[in-house]
Amino acid sequence: MEASWSKYLGQELHKDYMKDLFIFLDVQKIQGKMIYPPQNEIFEAFNLTPFNKVKVVILGQDPYHGPDQAHGLAFSVRKDVRVPPSLQNIFKELESDLNIPRSTHGHLKKWAQEGVLLLNNVLTVENAAAGSHHGKGWEIFTSKVIEVLNKEKESLVFILWGAPAQKKAREVDPQKHLIIQGVHPSPLSSYRGFFGSKPFSQTNAYLKSKGLKEIDWSLT
Repeated sequence: MEASWSKYLGQELHKDYMKDLFIFLDVQKIQGKMIYPPQNEIFEAFNLTPFNKVKVVILGQDPYHGPDQAHGLAFSVRKDVRVPPSLQNIFKELESDLNIPRSTHGHLKKWAQEGVLLLNNVLTVENAAAGSHHGKGWEIFTSKVIEVLNKEKESLVFILWGAPAQKKAREVDPQKHLIIQGVHPSPLSSYRGFFGSKPFSQTNAYLKSKGLKEIDWSLT
């Protein structure tokens, strides 16, 4: 994990619940189960968005559970991977909101480098088994991440998509930060209010009001 995060989360990684979680992951691999993302990319969101660079947190649910999709950034896939439906819907809303043309690829590294922490509520998943690593400890860890960001930083934007992500709202002081809550962009729920929610323009308007540089949401 990138050094600036280790200052705040280093001790957390050595707590008993995290040790149990890592044992669980090791056992899964010994049993021959395919786990996503690859082990060296589990904390990729933290590596690409150092603590002092975080301006926005987009919180998803758990990683994509198909082959070659998850690589440690919520909602993101590598450039040579077909854009998943949830991300297609995010791009549709981005185009409607800020008139940014839909990207032909789904690699969100540029957003991460802009200061958008692309964090999932749960950081690992078994192949073809959505939600399979819920309740194993990741939720405690990611709550700690939100808690630390809330306490140590000012004027962040927390974009919480879906019910599991929205539960993290209780970790955030709305007097210090902006909370944008909405339905998940999945095709199963996006029609219930995701489209037209304008999270990207809301984010940039807030950052601008605080004298901060807006996010360049384009991926070109």
